[in-house]
Amino acid sequence: MTAPTPRRAVLAAALAAATAATVSASPSAAAPAPKGAGGAPAPGRTADNRFWYAYPHWQAGNHEGTAAAPGPRPGLRIATPAGRTEYADPHTGRKSTWEYATWTSPVHRCAVPATEAIASWNARTPAGTWIQTELRATYTNGVTGPWYVMGRWASGDGDIRRTSVDGQTDGTSTVWTDTLALDGPARASGLRIRDWQLRLTLHRRPGAPLGPQVWLAGAMASDVPDRFTVPASAPGPARELAVPRYSQEIHAGQYPEYDNGGEAWCSPTSSQMIIEYWGRKPSAAALAWVKKEYADPQVCHAARATYDAAYKGCGNWPFNAAYAATYPGLAGVVTRLGSLTDLETLTGAGIPVITSQSFREGELTGAGYGTAGHLMTVIGFTAAGDVIANDPNSPTDQAVRRVYRRREWENVWLRTKRYHASGKVLSGSGGICYLYAPAVPDPARLSALRSVGVL
Repeated sequence: MTAPTPRRAVLAAALAAATAATVSASPSAAAPAPKGAGGAPAPGRTADNRFWYAYPHWQAGNHEGTAAAPGPRPGLRIATPAGRTEYADPHTGRKSTWEYATWTSPVHRCAVPATEAIASWNARTPAGTWIQTELRATYTNGVTGPWYVMGRWASGDGDIRRTSVDGQTDGTSTVWTDTLALDGPARASGLRIRDWQLRLTLHRRPGAPLGPQVWLAGAMASDVPDRFTVPASAPGPARELAVPRYSQEIHAGQYPEYDNGGEAWCSPTSSQMIIEYWGRKPSAAALAWVKKEYADPQVCHAARATYDAAYKGCGNWPFNAAYAATYPGLAGVVTRLGSLTDLETLTGAGIPVITSQSFREGELTGAGYGTAGHLMTVIGFTAAGDVIANDPNSPTDQAVRRVYRRREWENVWLRTKRYHASGKVLSGSGGICYLYAPAVPDPARLSALRSVGVL
């Protein structure tokens, strides 16, 4: 069975007091839909995305030792280091000196005044380099919060341990592993995130000729209405994508140092399926550490490459997107979608989607389990509109393909509130998903990404 995601449960508990008095089981409890105009989300959208990835994007903002790097995939690099700093890795005890340079984004005004924000980044970090991503929000009362660390990241684990940072709060908002969320009282009072900035700090060994290069960075901010049910959508065109099938369960007990082994690897297993759908695979050298007797060694590799040493798990959302983007020509972001129609738009353009959902056993016919948080890959829709998913919580690779009833699946993915078997109110993901696609998509895929509000 898929392991629960503890920080989601903690976040739900923190917000429960704010929502208990106002949430009802009726969709009528939803907040008014934002107005769409001039690049703002379309009417009814509850998420706003802003990502920097083009050469003019990297020329903007404030540079302290960084510069925009031109080329087929423009990015951000160290030009002249701004200084040196010491970093004591809390997970290894090693203290090292690093050269660093920083880039601070322009202020982004949210088209959807938000209760949550999740950062994403895509980067190359050669040995001896790493990056730190921070997010700073200004609230609708005009108060600007602190710089929150949203991740200390490297593609490998030889220099630092990839990590989120616990214990960050200003009394108005708190970082829960990968999510900056307004605290319960602030949400209940109507306070929202008005705008935000991103800060990237690039590190390298002193005197090293190469540093990191960041290709994409930004965030998704959202305000999904509290709801136990969501409106039903009408089925769209049928299509099924040929996505490889991998089971997390065949890895149960393998490499327990990474989130207690494969039974909890729904996120990296789903990520690996889509990476390989796009024709990418880890090299033989990258897999050399995996025991020869283990099937699908690339899944073990994905677990190690997404492991968050503070969270002690492989389910950090931005770490999974960043891992996907380490493969040539791929980009990855974390966002929220608003409907199954959005999913049909993407799969119809050839883009499979990794979705996060939680449900009691029996709420999703055919699943055979319940979960506090589980990732699976949507690969298409049947002629009747039902969801075709590669569900890694399956006993074998061959059993991974599932068909789930449209109305049930739609609700367990898009709702933000649900009931435990005991009657306790718990959280739902509100449409969270990972999107991995070519960094330079063809016109049809570009149109699909724009139509769902990602670009």
